[in-house]
Amino acid sequence: MAVVLSVSGSPSAASRTSRLLRHLDARLEADRHEVVPLDVRDLPAEALLGADPGHPAIARVAALISRADGLVIGTPVYKAAYSGVLKALLDLLPQYALAGKTVLPLATGGSVAHVLAVDYALRPVLNSMGAGHITQGWFVLDKEIAVSPDGQVTVAASAAAPLYGVVDQFSAALSPAAQRPSLYAAG
Repeated sequence: MAVVLSVSGSPSAASRTSRLLRHLDARLEADRHEVVPLDVRDLPAEALLGADPGHPAIARVAALISRADGLVIGTPVYKAAYSGVLKALLDLLPQYALAGKTVLPLATGGSVAHVLAVDYALRPVLNSMGAGHITQGWFVLDKEIAVSPDGQVTVAASAAAPLYGVVDQFSAALSPAAQRPSLYAAG
C-alpha cells in the first residue's frame, strides 16, 4: 500500500476539480492505497499570500509531501495556467519537495483550449521540483463532470475511460514496496 497525497488547487469549495479528485481518491483507495486529501484553499491565507514557508500549516504540508509515495495534483485552469492558490503553495515548498515522488497532474476547465495547461504550465513546475516520475496527466472538461444533489460525482462516458486509465497507470506506478508510516500520524 502506497500513501497518496491528493491535492486540490481549487480556490472554490464547490469546485468540480475538488469533487473530481475526491471521486478519484475512492478509486485509489479501492486499489489499497492510503489517500490523504488536501484542499489548498483550506490553508491560511496569511501563510500563502505572505509567502511564509515557516508557517506551521505550510510546514505540515511539506511533511505530508515528504511522507507520501505519490501525489495527485489537480487544478482548475484559469487563463491557460494552473490556479494561483496552487502556485502560491508550490512556491513556498522546498525546491526539491517532490524528489522521488510519483505525481499525477490533473486539470479541469471549461474549454478544450486549456487542454495543454497540464503539459505546458503544470508539468514543468512539477519537474523543476524534482518529481521522480510524472505520469501522463489528464484534462477533463467541466461539462463532463456531473455532481448530483447528494454530492455523487459522475464522469461522462467519453471522459471516464481515459481518465480512469491515467489514474490506474498512476496507481500501478506507485511502488508497493514503498511502505511508509501513515500521514495521519504526522503532527
